[in-house]
Amino acid sequence: MSFLQGLWFFVIALLFALFLVLDGLDFGVGMSTRFVAENGRERSLFMRAIGPHWDGNEVWLITAGGAMFAAFPLWYASLFSGYYILLFLVLVALILRGVSFEFAAHALTDRERSVWQWANFVGSLFAPFFLGMMLTSLIQGVPMDKQGNVWASFFDVFNWLSVVGGIATVFFCFVHGLHFLSLKLDHDLSRKMLNVTQKIYWIAYPALVVFVILALIFTDFYAARPVSSWLITVVILATTISGHAAAFAHRGGWAFVSSAVTLAGIIAFIFNGLFPRVMIATNPANDLLIKDASASPYTMGIMTVVLCVLLPVVVAYFVWSYALQRKRLPAIDAAESKPNANLEYAG
Repeated sequence: MSFLQGLWFFVIALLFALFLVLDGLDFGVGMSTRFVAENGRERSLFMRAIGPHWDGNEVWLITAGGAMFAAFPLWYASLFSGYYILLFLVLVALILRGVSFEFAAHALTDRERSVWQWANFVGSLFAPFFLGMMLTSLIQGVPMDKQGNVWASFFDVFNWLSVVGGIATVFFCFVHGLHFLSLKLDHDLSRKMLNVTQKIYWIAYPALVVFVILALIFTDFYAARPVSSWLITVVILATTISGHAAAFAHRGGWAFVSSAVTLAGIIAFIFNGLFPRVMIATNPANDLLIKDASASPYTMGIMTVVLCVLLPVVVAYFVWSYALQRKRLPAIDAAESKPNANLEYAG
């Protein structure tokens, strides 16, 4: 395996981590519109909190897919064909979530607005669930031949580990979204978000234990890479405890950082266990390796130059955009006091 092959495997892992951290907060906010918000005013306020960011955050998933297509075309072909239905469901959920902002912004009645707020909730709930299912399904091994053709059955995709993985992804996105809202809303609502996370964090500890047990049973991660796998597991547990403690201390910034590292840790756990593979077959002889799935050295060299030029620009833009929108939203939703203010939903 060459340096560039290893580099681009890491870059793709980083892109997925950025997507889960940044769009994960959007998913969490969308879920909170039904799980936490008490009325239409709060739902409108929550959606406004992510209005300037959600569409930019979603781009990281497209970028990860594009990088996979260019750097590891065989991996892209195997993954996207083998998990076509799950990825289609993720796409439907993302579309439903995306259009909900515009339609809610232009709703003429409270009933219409409520319909699209429900659409935002449903899309925000199922997109991370299906994505989490896919990621934790493929680490168990799937039926695959030497050419990389995957024919995953229903129970290869829908099983104990994948369902727990999907629920865990939803849970941590929800917590992450609440932490983001604690930084964007006024003092009273901020305390309310952290008070909710104080209670629901207790669910995380038994869930992590269950996930580790299932990973020990259904994957080779702890056997093949014991030191790094256990280290990442400890980091995920530590950041979960840190986020919980920060919620009790009402330190929203520290809670947000902790949940962000937890979500990034989930991706790190998956990609660390995959290495040096990109797809795990039920028959180990058919595993798809990084060195066999990559594009030509010339292609990867050009991509590396482009990455070095564009990535700092993109990161600088994201930092600037979040800094520009760092102020907390007022307690009274402007959407209830002036016509067409709902246009602020949209990015």
